[in-house]
Amino acid sequence: MSLVLLERPEEGVGLIRINRPEVMNALNNATREELALRFEEVVADNGIRVIVITGNEKAFVAGADLKEFADLGTADWAFMDARRMWRVIAGCPKPIVAAVNGFALGGGCELALHCDIIIAGEEAKMGLPEIGVGVLPGGGGTQRLTRAVGKYKALKMMLTAEWVSGKEACAMGMVSEVVADDEVLDRAFSIARKVAKMPPLGVKLIKEVTLAGMDGSLETGLILERKAFEILFSTEDQKEGANAFIQKRRPEFKGR
Repeated sequence: MSLVLLERPEEGVGLIRINRPEVMNALNNATREELALRFEEVVADNGIRVIVITGNEKAFVAGADLKEFADLGTADWAFMDARRMWRVIAGCPKPIVAAVNGFALGGGCELALHCDIIIAGEEAKMGLPEIGVGVLPGGGGTQRLTRAVGKYKALKMMLTAEWVSGKEACAMGMVSEVVADDEVLDRAFSIARKVAKMPPLGVKLIKEVTLAGMDGSLETGLILERKAFEILFSTEDQKEGANAFIQKRRPEFKGR
């Protein structure tokens, strides 16, 4: 049985579904490897413009599989490539929409934080409680959560091992939108569908410039933005978009 399913439910949208319901979709090494492979597959598929990632109604990802790494030592972690999955997802040029129901703790919360848009259910449970088992977030959580919500809220969550509901996560800027639990996946698809109809190069450059600019100075970010803006004027999609607006019709973007 595949631990990570890849589906193509509609044109332009790929669905990655974590499939370990018996352990609340906890991440073990095999699941991490399959996630990396699925992301590499969707990046290589030109028919997929936007990715939706989800678990099930009880858990997005409940965290890491503690049984697998409880006895590992420093050398074990140092010499195994446990972070390959994070590199692949972080480097994905296509927009990623997380549909979060239930538990998204530890590595599950970090997985959501790697995404570009997060739709959470009202009763979702999100947090980085690793301190409770003697470690700290190891998949980028200390950095990504702090950038999302600020130092004071992030440290309170990480140092106390407390988690927040979907409603609380939305109020603190940790997720994009919160909806009723049974509407999460539909809303994620609605957003993905809309993005998939936009000009692909414009989508790619918006994500690229935004993420690159976050860790640079304002001036550096503005330079990146200006160059990307200029590049888009050499695309057919830019001409199509402008002409469609003038002619009061719906544009048909071809990715050229």
